[in-house]
Amino acid sequence: MKITKIKANNYRLLKDFELDLEEDLSLVIGKNNCGKTSLLSILDKFIGSKSNGNSFTFDDFNSEFKDELKTKIESNDDSGFLGLSLKLFIEYDTYDDLSNIGNTVMMDLDPDNKTIVLAFEYKLEKFHQLILDFTNFKAKEAAKGEGHVQKDIFYFLKNNHKEYFKIFKKTVLFDVATSIENDDIFIDLIKENIRIDNIINFKLIDAKRNVSNKEPEKSLSSLSSKIYKKVEASEDEEEAIEKFKDTLSATDDLLDDVYAGIFKNVIDDIKQFGGIKKDDSNIKIVSTLQHRELLEGNTTVMYDIKGDHSLPENYNGLGYMNLISMIFEIKILLHEFKKEQSEKPADINLLFIEEPEAHTHPQMQYIFIENIKTLLEKGVQREDGQNRKLQTIISTHSAHIASKSDFHDIKYFKKENNRVVSKNLKDLEKEYVTNGEEQNYKFLKQYLTLHRAELFFADKAVFIEGDTERILLPAMMKKIDQESSHDETPLLSQNISIVEVGAYAHIFEKFIDFIGVKSLVITDIDSYYEQIVYEDDGVTPKKHKNGNDIKETVKCPASDSNAMYTSNASLKFFYGVDKKVSDFITFTLNEKKLKKEFNSRCWIIDDDGYLICIYQIQETNIETVSYHARSFEDAFFHINKQFFYDNLSNFPLGLKNTRYMNKSHNDYKDDVYYWAEHCVDKKPALAMEILLNSKTDGAGNQFSNWNIPEYIKEGLTWLKQD
Repeated sequence: MKITKIKANNYRLLKDFELDLEEDLSLVIGKNNCGKTSLLSILDKFIGSKSNGNSFTFDDFNSEFKDELKTKIESNDDSGFLGLSLKLFIEYDTYDDLSNIGNTVMMDLDPDNKTIVLAFEYKLEKFHQLILDFTNFKAKEAAKGEGHVQKDIFYFLKNNHKEYFKIFKKTVLFDVATSIENDDIFIDLIKENIRIDNIINFKLIDAKRNVSNKEPEKSLSSLSSKIYKKVEASEDEEEAIEKFKDTLSATDDLLDDVYAGIFKNVIDDIKQFGGIKKDDSNIKIVSTLQHRELLEGNTTVMYDIKGDHSLPENYNGLGYMNLISMIFEIKILLHEFKKEQSEKPADINLLFIEEPEAHTHPQMQYIFIENIKTLLEKGVQREDGQNRKLQTIISTHSAHIASKSDFHDIKYFKKENNRVVSKNLKDLEKEYVTNGEEQNYKFLKQYLTLHRAELFFADKAVFIEGDTERILLPAMMKKIDQESSHDETPLLSQNISIVEVGAYAHIFEKFIDFIGVKSLVITDIDSYYEQIVYEDDGVTPKKHKNGNDIKETVKCPASDSNAMYTSNASLKFFYGVDKKVSDFITFTLNEKKLKKEFNSRCWIIDDDGYLICIYQIQETNIETVSYHARSFEDAFFHINKQFFYDNLSNFPLGLKNTRYMNKSHNDYKDDVYYWAEHCVDKKPALAMEILLNSKTDGAGNQFSNWNIPEYIKEGLTWLKQD
């Protein structure tokens, strides 16, 4: 038996929310404030430790629902569902023990229908009483006079919602033909006195773990006694427990003699007081070591140093303590899931671990996620064979944990239109495979695993081609921040991921659409033309076997009159293979904005597009020379000639043939395309040496002696905007 889907409605950011659960582990990832904690909270309030009673607050209601509720109350309209809800879709098979769900919870005996839907609601039950009471409340408010600030319906409900809303627990009919639940046909589980915890046992380890390395505190040591209590209640360690008790009993006998000596004077003094005949009621102090209480305050977790030294727990860092604390807590909860041998475990065990990465460095996070499945699988096996499935949800902000996880386990949370949606990463794989792009998906998966899992958590992304852009881009961002208004959020303060993808930005297009992140692709126009190849006589064209002329491609600046085509795969993919250099030259920035059309699954030009490809554009330098570059290098050379004239001797690794770049050279001193093709030696070194030769002006602006190519400035300025 397992939970296959969770639905939540009107709870905080979870407006119309659905989450598919994996059979073993579901890894929930996403940026801050995208509903991960909301999911944990609603589970805890309906089926967890907070479910005994009403722990909901008015702030738990989704903001859109609050506005809807206000409108309904003002118009006296009680139609529709007015409340928040959680639904758990449970799937069972013929081998499962069905005694807990029986005929009361299982509403459909159709052998093809093996789905049960448990519905939990916090619903407005006394609508008309609410209107009456609020009307009276408003009258009292109005009587307080004009100077009094009138309280609205939200204020009233914030303090009184529990008078009108009621918790319901139901099982609703699931229509196997339509795969949709029917809320109109249900069984009230509260009236039927059905214990939900017999069906689902929900436990959590939240992010606010009691871990401290302050000297007086022993947070790990206190957990050891809790583990002992769970172990003692089971029969798994019966022999070890009995040995422990026998040892304590023998110690009691030894301590009796010791105590007799320690307390002899006190006992003798007591005998001097009246009312006690000699040898009538002698008191004595004996040892009564109790195994539970002994562990409670007298067990210390120590760290062994090479077998020679032991240090107390607080001598280690918070990260290591956090990891051990989680393992201790997991072990405790696994014993609770298994229950005592005399008890029957719940049909489904659901464990939620929130942000396990707290205080831990990347390697420790890798170790955690690589080993957690094994720990969880072993933990719920009982000796009597009463085993149950354990499903685990882990929420994380860690790119390191995401990169080491099975991609099929990942659930990506994102905000869309003020609500949260959940996406299965395995659905992204299906999209690649359906389009015959298995290799592209394999590349994407390997790349994200090895390099850039932080893309999942970025607000914006920049896809660049090579080392030069990667090294210089932060400096360019800094220059733009220095030139911008102080009211704007600086680029370097934004959550932007810079990804080096070579000429393969188009491979990421489905992923960009999947996570919906605002993306800037910085690439080259890669202009060229074709020319006929001639025989040695220079007159006769060489021919293919089919008789057509053999042609060769010739790279050239985009401003070259012969420039016709682009060899850039990303530009051809995003804007169309039929586009010529002349088309790209005429595109405005708005005409480069793209978004993916839902039905055709193609990228289309749109003013509200969240992806832009930028490439070299026509630009006039300080010498009033107009030029349209082919690559980043000649674009940078064009607008920074003086910078290179002044610093030619300071580029020992990045440049070669610098004599051609010298002002005194007749042929190539102004030919920046020639510089890019023949004078660049090592591109990473060139970028580093540009930074090394940068200066700061009198106003404190860094990198003031060189300029950013206009196309990059345009793109970064667009990216900077919200």
